[in-house]
Amino acid sequence: MDKREIVTRFADAGFLVSPQVVNYISESGASGVIEGIIAALPEGISVVTPKEVSAMTPLRTDKLNVGVSRTPEILLGREGSSIPLADPESSYAMFRDRYDTLAAMMRGRVNPVPLEALVKTGNRFMDQEIGLIGMVSSISTSAKGHRIVEVEDPTGSIKVLFNKNRDGFAEAESIIPDEVIGVKGQLARDSMGKTQMVFSDTLFRPEIPMTHTFSPSKESGKAVFISDIHVGSNTFLPDAWDRFSTWIGGREDIGYLMIAGDVVDGIGIYPDQDKELEIKTIYDQYDRVGELMAALPDRLKIVISPGNHDAVRGAEPQPALPEEFRGAFPSNVTFVENPAVVNIQSVNVLMYHGRSIDDLIKFIPNASYEHPGAIMEAMLKRRHLGPIYGQRTPLLSTEKDALVIREVPDIIQTGHIHISDIITYRGVLGINAGTWQSQTSFQKQMNITPTPAEAVVVDLSTLAYEKYTFLT
Repeated sequence: MDKREIVTRFADAGFLVSPQVVNYISESGASGVIEGIIAALPEGISVVTPKEVSAMTPLRTDKLNVGVSRTPEILLGREGSSIPLADPESSYAMFRDRYDTLAAMMRGRVNPVPLEALVKTGNRFMDQEIGLIGMVSSISTSAKGHRIVEVEDPTGSIKVLFNKNRDGFAEAESIIPDEVIGVKGQLARDSMGKTQMVFSDTLFRPEIPMTHTFSPSKESGKAVFISDIHVGSNTFLPDAWDRFSTWIGGREDIGYLMIAGDVVDGIGIYPDQDKELEIKTIYDQYDRVGELMAALPDRLKIVISPGNHDAVRGAEPQPALPEEFRGAFPSNVTFVENPAVVNIQSVNVLMYHGRSIDDLIKFIPNASYEHPGAIMEAMLKRRHLGPIYGQRTPLLSTEKDALVIREVPDIIQTGHIHISDIITYRGVLGINAGTWQSQTSFQKQMNITPTPAEAVVVDLSTLAYEKYTFLT
């Protein structure tokens, strides 16, 4: 069944419909399902989302070996049926890949002992410094204020105590679930002489190597970084965008435009979104974005990755925008996944929309929406874009963990939170360029003040950057 026809039939009945539901109906091939869905909708619903169509189904997934009970989200995927974000086998493969990859980055500094050996034959390691590498499975605080972290590797698990009176305790306080850490310390026995836990002396993370240096482009050229355009919203800033379009048209030195997700506002993303939409269908929203891109200079190479408002699955990693929404876009636009590593003139740019920022802010002390640069630094230290499983960021279990930062990028670009910030961390430039919509009603409730209509220009031969604003 044609997807535009599906959208029209819901519209005729007075409803907006999310892209996931459209995909489900189209690929199921049953046109009669529309009337069934409409008839079953509860009172007060104006936007039909997967929540109204698909029941939630719990599954059990394990991490490395000891197993942690989780209940992953279920969503209507692009394949058309209810798709679990995790199953035991694929979940194990993903976490094992994460562990193996990040452990390899620390092994030379830590010289780890398998956790099973520490637990079962701990006596032979007593009175000497030992190293371990594990994935964090639980975190707690003792009655005296020390940090207690349980970690696991493929052989077993053990608890690690971080003393609040030791140097570096602030880093231990920032340990988050499911990240991979290394520890050096001493084994401690219980009253029965059995290995009880490890007292940490030093905490290690995969990190950006201190020796990392930027490899500059040998050609002259500049790139512009933006995100979160949100075309379709009644808070999109068309006048500011027109100023930006005119400005970039006159900048012959700029060859690239990098857009990190949420180019449209989407449909059915949050309750009562339809009341804040200027463009009511997802197809019309993308057609309008295509027109905006076509008005930019042909010489520009434009790269677009998706975000959580775009018409792809919500679970990360997200695929590139499907062909059906690309009709109005010019040929100089390249669509990539989220996350994606894009090489421009030998400079590696790691594009990630940044939905996991919500989770990292929740778990890292003193983190805030006002300083997304600190979150980009946290990602780089952990060599992972979103390690926390089971929170606000839905993760699709894949054979390889797509959010591991395997190679050190030259630039990391994020978006999502609509606040501009730039950092440099161990030779890596971090950019969050804000948004192209004014403050939304949700942001007012959350007391979040966005930084709209900004663009960051980066010289690819030096990584020197400049900020430009187009509000007035």
